[in-house]
Amino acid sequence: MKEKVQIAIDKIRPNLQADGGDVQLIDVTEDGIVKVKLLGACHGCPMAQMTLKNGIERFLKKEIPEVREVISA
Repeated sequence: MKEKVQIAIDKIRPNLQADGGDVQLIDVTEDGIVKVKLLGACHGCPMAQMTLKNGIERFLKKEIPEVREVISA
């Protein structure tokens, strides 16, 4: 599943990079928890949690139904 998550993250990466940010996949647990690290402008941004939940998590759940949650590592 980690490979499927990485492919999906690569699809949304250009959107984050357009705003000076990026995302790095850290881990995917057996129970569908995806751990990511926000980089660049996303790191420390007041909107980072919204980006994580409303952007990345929503997209990954749509692409990969096994994903339960996305958290910041």
